Amino acid sequence: MDTKALIAAYYDAFNAGRTDEMLTYLHDEVEHHVNEGGIRRGKDMFAEFNAHMTTSYKENLTDIVIFANEAGDRAAAEFVVNGTYLKTDEGLPEAAGQTYRLPAGTFFTIRDGKIARVTTYYNLNEWTRQVVG
Repeated sequence: MDTKALIAAYYDAFNAGRTDEMLTYLHDEVEHHVNEGGIRRGKDMFAEFNAHMTTSYKENLTDIVIFANEAGDRAAAEFVVNGTYLKTDEGLPEAAGQTYRLPAGTFFTIRDGKIARVTTYYNLNEWTRQVVG
């Protein structure tokens, strides 16, 4: 599978809520660099993050544009996050079913045909403004 198809499959699984399938696209030693947070290493940590996110948020990504370098070992995606805040996340405002819409982007490193790094960026202050409203 080429790099753009790999990233597209990863996001298709995300949008369908198939977080277990997302793990199949990840390298065993994946590094997940979280916006405003630390680095989670390995598929188990990524799976824990997904479980937490699924409990607190319902999100769908639209307007996805995927870029990849010629070597296929680096990629990026730009998209819009359309979400609903379901359950209060520690340190964040109280959840009450608020909706939000944010531009975001992710950078990827590809190794051995799998995603070895996921680094996502979005504007947390804008998210907070939308959910506090």
